[in-house]
Amino acid sequence: MKCSGKTMLLYAVTDRAWTGEQTLYEQMEQALRGGVTCVQLREKKLDGEAFLKEAEGIKALCRRYRVPFIVNDNVEAAIACGADGIHVGQKDMEAGRVRRLAGDGMILGVSVHTAGEARQAIKSGADYLGAGAVFSTATKTDASRMSMETLRDICRVCRAAKVPVVAIGGINRDNIMELAGSGVDGAAVVSAIFSAPDIEKACRTLRGLAEKMVNTTI
Repeated sequence: MKCSGKTMLLYAVTDRAWTGEQTLYEQMEQALRGGVTCVQLREKKLDGEAFLKEAEGIKALCRRYRVPFIVNDNVEAAIACGADGIHVGQKDMEAGRVRRLAGDGMILGVSVHTAGEARQAIKSGADYLGAGAVFSTATKTDASRMSMETLRDICRVCRAAKVPVVAIGGINRDNIMELAGSGVDGAAVVSAIFSAPDIEKACRTLRGLAEKMVNTTI
């Protein structure tokens, strides 16, 4: 399974901080019912066995909804659970090495912050890029905000290489339309999904706004 621009439209990135009375699995099913088009499991604190068990459960859920399942950073777990893909940042395992370990059949996503990083990631075999942080975000406090000019530069690089790009960082229903005309193929969302009192409803709203955003030219 490889990805297209449509895969990036509404990309959900998990955050256990918002689980509360629900399990992550329950929250994820609501998000899938609401129309997310890709799921990334991001877990920095679970041990290996617990992570793998969580990954296998959510992978099976994503299969039911025919949505790609991506694992953040943990290449070994992604391969072990048969995930559709792996996403790495600039401080994680180098993208070219990930590609060699994962093989050509697995989706490879890479976080980038400049057009130069975008070119290198594509050269290393990335199937899509995550660009951000496009807005201030409490999810990653060390992430500096990207200018719209830089985002457009990254999108131009991706468009020339026919590689989709998803914006990430602080995106919610109130600011997603500010990305219109940037060239992104979609939005990766964390707290605006998982902190919502009604996750399915929030995703339906965000899905509609994402479709409007990518189809609006400025």
